[in-house]
Amino acid sequence: MARKKAERSETRDFVAFLVKLALFILILRSFIFSPFNIPSESMQPRLVVGDYLLVAKWPYGFSKYSLPFNIPLFPGRVLPHSPEPGDVVVFKAPPSAHDDYIKRVIALSGDIVQVTEGVVSINGTAVERKRIEDFEHPVTPNSPCYRDEFQSAGRNGTSICRYPQFQETLPNGVTYRILDIYENSEGDDTQAFVVPDGHMFLMGDNRDRSADSRFPAVEGQAIGMVPQENLVGRALISVFSTDGSAEWIKPWTWFTAARWDRIGETF
Repeated sequence: MARKKAERSETRDFVAFLVKLALFILILRSFIFSPFNIPSESMQPRLVVGDYLLVAKWPYGFSKYSLPFNIPLFPGRVLPHSPEPGDVVVFKAPPSAHDDYIKRVIALSGDIVQVTEGVVSINGTAVERKRIEDFEHPVTPNSPCYRDEFQSAGRNGTSICRYPQFQETLPNGVTYRILDIYENSEGDDTQAFVVPDGHMFLMGDNRDRSADSRFPAVEGQAIGMVPQENLVGRALISVFSTDGSAEWIKPWTWFTAARWDRIGETF
């Protein structure tokens, strides 16, 4: 009898431990950090396919989109705080708000945004933009070149991609790098957009490979204007990056595929 009681006690303790662990993970993921991996080229050069990030949940407050499965525990947003232009944010993409996207905040409520020949203007003033050195990245399984014209031979028999790169500086002084690969591409010339109340105008840093606020919201494609209520959090730090060459049955490739120089980069 004593042995059976001890076994039941150990089982209860183990179950209690699992419940506490699950609650801890739920709280951590809902209110502190959540993971996010980069699935597309839309945020090159800052982010490339295969990057894994931690997203900070607290900077903009909390809503149902902070919680797993969008559980509506409370209405609206608790402890709301507006993002700043230049922030890299993760959000639930309109129109359905099911999928997580990542873009850069360009403008906020009341701002007027227009793109003319690839140059962004905010409230009638062109965003400062200057040409800098080309962005180069090795050709890897998850990062091919868009076209052969951008590919060239690198060192040690490798291939690299070179893309035209620019530096933009927003009116608040935030500076970042963008890619503008093609001239006269869709999105290089737009109408003037007035950002509605409580919304954001978001763009990808890779201007020719980003379906962002320049285009109407379409499920799985462009996002239109994004409500601040859809914010999940702010990109915080890169915790891992892989070039896509790893194979699960070959554990040593987990290390050779890692882009060690990209780990630890902050935003």
